Amino acid sequence: MMQERLVALQSQVKEDLAKAETLNEIEDIRVRYLGRKGAIKDIMKAIPGLPPEEKSIMGKMANKLKLDITGEIEAAEKRFSASLPPSSDKQGLKSNAQETKGTFDLSLPGKRRPYGHIHPITQTINEIKSIFSKLGFSVEYGPEVEQEYYNFDALNVPQDHPSREDFDTFYLDNKLLLRSQTSTVQIRTMKKRKPPIRMIAPGKVYRPDTVDARHASMFHQIEGLMVEEGVSFRDLKFALTSFSKIYFGEDIKMRFRPSFFPFTEPSAEVDISCSICSARGCSVCSHSGWVEVLGAGMVDPNVFEAVGYDPEKYTGFAFGLGVERLTMLRYGIDDIRLFFENDLRFLSQF
Repeated sequence: MMQERLVALQSQVKEDLAKAETLNEIEDIRVRYLGRKGAIKDIMKAIPGLPPEEKSIMGKMANKLKLDITGEIEAAEKRFSASLPPSSDKQGLKSNAQETKGTFDLSLPGKRRPYGHIHPITQTINEIKSIFSKLGFSVEYGPEVEQEYYNFDALNVPQDHPSREDFDTFYLDNKLLLRSQTSTVQIRTMKKRKPPIRMIAPGKVYRPDTVDARHASMFHQIEGLMVEEGVSFRDLKFALTSFSKIYFGEDIKMRFRPSFFPFTEPSAEVDISCSICSARGCSVCSHSGWVEVLGAGMVDPNVFEAVGYDPEKYTGFAFGLGVERLTMLRYGIDDIRLFFENDLRFLSQF
């Protein structure tokens, strides 16, 4: 019975190959008889169930039939390949293999690869630079490892000022330190250039603050400076009000509070209404409804003397923006630590 089936199968293969007119049809025959679900496979599965005396004979016959069919199919492929251009032959086999694996649907959407994002702090810095550039301010940069002279002495900071203490400044060796403010860049700029000057200086600053929702030991500031003849506090208020209305919108509420900084006189701190709680009070604004975003004032005459400017001729204003706080208020972020934890679930929102 098994032997008759093998003979009939070989005859059927020859008959099918004789009718084949393309390489694809030959490949179909190969799959039909030699494939994983083909006729030869079915015969091989049936051999273990035969009587012991037939197993060996039928096994040899089945293997021989498999080799014969393989040889006949390969011979048929060669005959067709010889009658076709090489490129057509390869294309035919490729297409047939593709059909064997399944149809490729060109209408399916492609795989979307994830894109990176510019960090929200960098986005804020870029936007601030763009706004002040439109107001006529250039962009300057300075070193993060700074000399005491630029960080304190030239800025009129007294030797006994608390900001010079170890708990307020990261000191290195040889009177070097990690700058605690970007005001250092205004000194370097004024020493290089003569008025008129309009510049901002973005960069990192370092202070040994206790890290919490509002403070970090490293954060970003943008220093601003304008110096020329006849500059007044009115110019300072115009520049900062113009910036705030562009950055936060026309409805932003601002207030200037008298303050003191060694390098400006008079000095002020500027608050804006807390956008996170709509000025109702939250942890970010210490439940006051206001958030301090910058310090500002008219440049102290002693600073001008330190850089060689005539304080009787020139006046100017300076300010320092807290980039993290501006970003928190813009996007309603209630914890500064989120900016530095590299959590992609947070960063991918910007």
